[in-house]
Amino acid sequence: MKVTLSQPRGFCAGVVRAIEIVEQALEIYGAPIYVLHEIVHNQHVVQDLKQRGVIFTEDLGSIPSGSVTIFSAHGVSTTIVESAKNTSLHIIDATCPLVTKVHLQAQKYHRQGDELIIIGHAGHPEVEGTRGRVNGMVHVIESIEEAETIAVKDPERLAYVTQTTLSIDDTRGVVDALKRRFPKIHGPELDDICYATQNRQNAVREMSKEIDILLVVGARNSSNSNRLREVGEQNGVTAYLIQDSQDLDSIWFTPQSRVGITAGASTPEVLVQEVLNKLRSYGVDEVRDLDGVQESINFRLPATLLRAKLKQQAIDSANK
Repeated sequence: MKVTLSQPRGFCAGVVRAIEIVEQALEIYGAPIYVLHEIVHNQHVVQDLKQRGVIFTEDLGSIPSGSVTIFSAHGVSTTIVESAKNTSLHIIDATCPLVTKVHLQAQKYHRQGDELIIIGHAGHPEVEGTRGRVNGMVHVIESIEEAETIAVKDPERLAYVTQTTLSIDDTRGVVDALKRRFPKIHGPELDDICYATQNRQNAVREMSKEIDILLVVGARNSSNSNRLREVGEQNGVTAYLIQDSQDLDSIWFTPQSRVGITAGASTPEVLVQEVLNKLRSYGVDEVRDLDGVQESINFRLPATLLRAKLKQQAIDSANK
């Protein structure tokens, strides 16, 4: 059996930033730290942080007044931000900068008087956060069929934005369908599909030319992980989304199998290596890395956290 490891795979810069924000907040303020929604969609990451004193909640009202509260990488609505301020929560915003870019784009279109369409999955935290940043009519669609039937108030004043973790191919089809019906609709084309999502999807397309089976290591509720599995299937390979090595089933493989492994943007590399080790017990005799994009993007931590860190360092220094 031969294994090819996709490049790039796993953590993106936004996920690295979000996890670092929580870890630094724990170091500066101590436990408990509250996080609204899962900081990223990966149960292994969430469980590790829980054991270190982080309390994850879906209900802002359950957080005691004055508590340090972190908004997840997916972003939140304006209403959530205002509610947090009104209950005197100490807010640290871990929203991915690329999601913030979509928020600003949506607000700009609304200010221009456009009716807004979000291409994404209704109910996903990122989409709901973006929807909640606009105080006006917002539609959410995710398929070409929905684009062909959506009812709008004014076809002449329409704009769209996209969830950052979609499949580029699927999104392009939805955008094309909207443009056929509403020639004056405008939006950022596919620029809102984030660089990390695009790089991982491109790598799977390239890898699919030389594998029979694709393993995507990622959480079942991870949008970008599910899209990677779909990209593999669209390119003719059998694809499985697995959360970790325990999800592997030996009957999927033969001695001649050519297996590709990738990982969603919120999946730790340790889980990929555990999957690889288990595959070795099935008879892997060759492992190689796919040539691919080397990502070097880093996002700055929030100014509030950096100031708190400097203040803490000054206190620690004075106490020595």
